[in-house]
Amino acid sequence: MLPSDCTRATLVGRLLLDEGPTPVLIRNGKVEDVSRQAPTVSDLLERDIASIQGEHLFDLDTLFSLEWKRFLSPFDLQVIKAAGVTFAISAIERVIEERARGDYREAATIREKVEAAIGGAIRSLVPGSEAADRLKATLIENGLWSQYLEVAIGPDAEIFTKTAPLASVGWGAEIGVRSDSSWNNPEPEVVLAVSSHGNIRGATLGNDVNLRDFEGRSALLLSKAKDNNASCAIGPFIRLFDEHFTIEDVRTAVIDLAIEGDDGFTLEGRSLMSEISRPPEELVRQAMSEHHYPDGFALFLGTLFAPTDDRDEPGRGFTHKIGDVVRISTPTIGALVNRVTTSKDAPPWEFGMRDLMRNLASRGLLESEVQ
Repeated sequence: MLPSDCTRATLVGRLLLDEGPTPVLIRNGKVEDVSRQAPTVSDLLERDIASIQGEHLFDLDTLFSLEWKRFLSPFDLQVIKAAGVTFAISAIERVIEERARGDYREAATIREKVEAAIGGAIRSLVPGSEAADRLKATLIENGLWSQYLEVAIGPDAEIFTKTAPLASVGWGAEIGVRSDSSWNNPEPEVVLAVSSHGNIRGATLGNDVNLRDFEGRSALLLSKAKDNNASCAIGPFIRLFDEHFTIEDVRTAVIDLAIEGDDGFTLEGRSLMSEISRPPEELVRQAMSEHHYPDGFALFLGTLFAPTDDRDEPGRGFTHKIGDVVRISTPTIGALVNRVTTSKDAPPWEFGMRDLMRNLASRGLLESEVQ
């Protein structure tokens, strides 16, 4: 669950204690309740962590023994944003979905044609560069241009809202795929924690569940493809930047994915952050745009992983089945583990902003913050 060097890492997260959702700090191998000084993780990420004095809860052995329902997504008031098509291979797969109109049966044939036409050229391009403009002109001339290539190699990144504040699920929770989707996959990603002023405070892991059939039929279905009940998993904890963990560790991170199905199917994949097309800081800048997020935001950075292995009949490729266990991990951050169900059958999202404010007020935490 935790980083390989967890005893020197500073981690931020949320646990569901008996009194309610509680921000915690993990440092020096101890778990601290910091709710009296920072009632929300949003508050905590605006503060100098060294100045925060928490109340000791328990040691790591006790943390590991908690049932999964105690682990909440490490974000609360922050909106959950995502950057799409940030790797060359993901751009190619989005073009395939578009040309297949979301029909998995057409994917294999189209993949071969698209890869031959743009695969080699797109991998070495810097988005928005003169070389990218020349490739764009050539592709338009040959009738191969796509809206996905526009955000892959053009000056503007694709930034969208993955889900609402408090809607993401944490480590161990069931993760939802729409019950009417027949072509979908996990997306293992690094997720940045960004303050209200655009400062990157740390990083965690996320699963940006993707419905290839929905988005493939029309990019205007992106919201329906991405924002569903329990369709966003984040965690287990945010590792804060310090002398032991920096943005350079994010740039060089290797994100491993392992899927184990109840049918005996297994799949392993890997996403190399070193192959991302745009620097993380640039994606944060574009996410901020001309706006200001007073509660900060989380930002999924995209993935290199694009599963094409056949799970059932030849040519169908990969799609989830109920009961799949998805494990996303990297040594410097830890591991995020979730089991797949449908968004219809996953526990409904019911604890919203009003519930959180009422809970914090009943505990006297809002009053202490005002004082």
